[in-house]
Amino acid sequence: MKWFNKVLLIFKIKEIRNKVLFVLALLVVFRLAANIPVPGVNIEKLQAFFESNQLFGLINIFTGGAMSNFSIVMLGLGPYITATIILQLLTMIFPKLKEMYHESGPEGRKKFNQYGRYLTVPLAILQSYAMIGLLRSQQVVGALSTLELIAAIATITAGAVFLMWLGELISEKGIGNGISLLIFAGIIARIPTSIRQAIVTYTPEKLPSYLAFLAVAVLVIVGVVIVTEAQRNVPISYAKRVRGRRMYGGFSTHMPLRVNQAGVIPIIFALSIMLFPGMVAKFFANSSNAFIANASQFIGQLFENQLFYGVVYFLLVVLFTFFYTAVTFDPKAIAENIQKQGGFVPGIRPGENTANFFYYILNRITLVGALFLGVVAVLPIAVRGATGLASMTIGGTAVLIVVSVVLETMKQVESQLVMRDYEGF
Repeated sequence: MKWFNKVLLIFKIKEIRNKVLFVLALLVVFRLAANIPVPGVNIEKLQAFFESNQLFGLINIFTGGAMSNFSIVMLGLGPYITATIILQLLTMIFPKLKEMYHESGPEGRKKFNQYGRYLTVPLAILQSYAMIGLLRSQQVVGALSTLELIAAIATITAGAVFLMWLGELISEKGIGNGISLLIFAGIIARIPTSIRQAIVTYTPEKLPSYLAFLAVAVLVIVGVVIVTEAQRNVPISYAKRVRGRRMYGGFSTHMPLRVNQAGVIPIIFALSIMLFPGMVAKFFANSSNAFIANASQFIGQLFENQLFYGVVYFLLVVLFTFFYTAVTFDPKAIAENIQKQGGFVPGIRPGENTANFFYYILNRITLVGALFLGVVAVLPIAVRGATGLASMTIGGTAVLIVVSVVLETMKQVESQLVMRDYEGF
């Protein structure tokens, strides 16, 4: 009952209660916006399209059904996430951008985030135009005049910027990460629909498949919790040093290296890459040029092949896990900071040797995290093939996001409670 007492404590403390209620109110606003459609779409054809397309169906889960509703926030947080990833990748090319992100402190990070907001707008315009063009080629959206097309693109782009703003408002309250919580809300919103479909289509013959699905879901949740919380603690010792009449150092601590250092970003980035060829293929499928039409049809069929899709998806997730970890975690800079503070890893010389030691450990544990993320990413394909429960398969990626967000939010709320305890003391 310890957790229940903490919940009661959250609502007893006025400051924390107001923050929680504010975040919940913004999540309600997001869900309302997800059900406001853009005019001029055939809803029946739209839902049939997302049910028949596996990749778009998965992306629709992350938007909480906003995409299948052709709502004003149909792009979700995709443009903002893509903009952030692009800027983080550019830090490996432009030293000034890297310095801004890693070394310039809060002001530099604030400026970096501002660039991400600027880049979100053109990306949202391009994605909204591409999505409308794709749905028009599938005869889901009727013919639009130039003015109607501009109005639709402007509305969808404004919806993407609105969600970005909501996410930042949530983050400012210190009750979880706003972007993660909005994605979390979108995933959770789809669960009642999946359960309802499972109940409606239930027959006694499907009972073994349902039980198998539940067993796999429990195993995935347990695995996600273990890997998300897993970390390698590297011991760090600080030598004693005297400054004036005071003695500093002379203690030992540890630096945690997480197994899943990259979080769910590699999966989201791999999804964006996997989405692009299929979207382009469907866009040009009805081209008057025979070569382009045949090539588009071939690419579309190739990405609809479950084996090819699963293998490429798995490899991309593993690749981007290593890549994103290399972007966000710099062992050389960390080794230099430890050396400047008079610290060292026992048995390892400070400086370059310490950096190489961090690289060695990081590569080993990142391999485990990358393989885990890859398995989680392709798990929906395996479960769908084994049980045939396409409607119930929320997906390993969704479970990973949900569990990670819950753990992160719990930690932030608990830190708020601890701060209140210290203030009271």
